[in-house]
Amino acid sequence: MFGSIFYNLWGALIAFSIYFFMTFQKPLTPLRIIIGSFVAALIVFFVMYLVRLLITYILFTPETDKVQTESELDENVSDEQNDENQKKHNTSSTVEFQDESTEDIAQVVRTMMSREDDQQVNA
Repeated sequence: MFGSIFYNLWGALIAFSIYFFMTFQKPLTPLRIIIGSFVAALIVFFVMYLVRLLITYILFTPETDKVQTESELDENVSDEQNDENQKKHNTSSTVEFQDESTEDIAQVVRTMMSREDDQQVNA
């Protein structure tokens, strides 16, 4: 739901205050004024649940289901196949590194860095 129970409490407080001050100047007994104020506050407290539900319903924007054409379906299938191929490729590359020793990998990195330095010097 939109908001929290504090909105209900604020609504009840406002209803209590409005009812109390509107009937305060009328020739009613004080007990009747206070009981009427509490009844008004209780009613507004529960009505605020409906108001919050209505606000939530108004603000809710569902995802619109698009009617997919055949070309969109074909694109989705090809995207899924590309994802699967990429996962297989990533898996095989990690297997390659697991087979090599860390010293070999470090040597390859050093070689690549020295090549980079040579290219920057030559440029």
